[in-house]
Amino acid sequence: MKKALSLLLAGVMCIGLLAGCGGQNTEDTQGSGSTPDTSSTQESGNKTIDTLRIAFVPSREPEEIITATEPLKQMLTDELAKLGYDVGEVDITVGTSYEAVGEALSAGTADVGLIPGGTYVLYDDGCDVLLTATRDGLSIDSDNAKDWNDNAPTEPTTEQVTSYRALMIAGPSEKGQELAAKVNAGEALTWEDVSSANWSVANSSSPAGYIYPSLWLQENFGHNITDLPHAVQSDSYGSAFARLASGQVDILCT
Repeated sequence: MKKALSLLLAGVMCIGLLAGCGGQNTEDTQGSGSTPDTSSTQESGNKTIDTLRIAFVPSREPEEIITATEPLKQMLTDELAKLGYDVGEVDITVGTSYEAVGEALSAGTADVGLIPGGTYVLYDDGCDVLLTATRDGLSIDSDNAKDWNDNAPTEPTTEQVTSYRALMIAGPSEKGQELAAKVNAGEALTWEDVSSANWSVANSSSPAGYIYPSLWLQENFGHNITDLPHAVQSDSYGSAFARLASGQVDILCT
């Protein structure tokens, strides 16, 4: 279990996210793929933004993110109007990968992206930080995997935290249950144990789905995710959990 500090730890829907703005010249037009097109509105004195384009990383099923963030459109429209901007449309999309959102910010095809710190580090030359946020903690906060199993289910708390956990979850497959039984018996896992399993990992800039598990593998075995012979990259946590439940993979990084 790896506890690691992050630039920020939560955002809309409690996904560890950071809001970044495409760092393009504000004199460019929207049609050229840069910052939102703005012009003065004589009636209100506000500037107009035809379309504000917001991109989320696929940390959950894309349709779930789109549905959950629907109220955000009107909230942003109302709040930005108070700040002097009349927004015609708020367009919310989910990138095909974490890196795709970083690339969209750099290219100017997204105006705002909610991304984890790892993605920001890769694309900080093409975007600027607008805000960061913390998240609520959990009822279990331990470096020992057995503590999580013994005290399940994990419950949310109202305590704000400045770090969050990466979890490596064993599924119902024979190999997954073999590893879980060893952990619950208090036995240490070996490199042979973990390297013989089928792993589901996230994009390489995902903190919980890739970066923190890589650090855990380095600390315990002197290896990282690229050394795992049976690791596949998932397109979202939703599809990854489906593969775990069906036994297609033995371990899920989340």
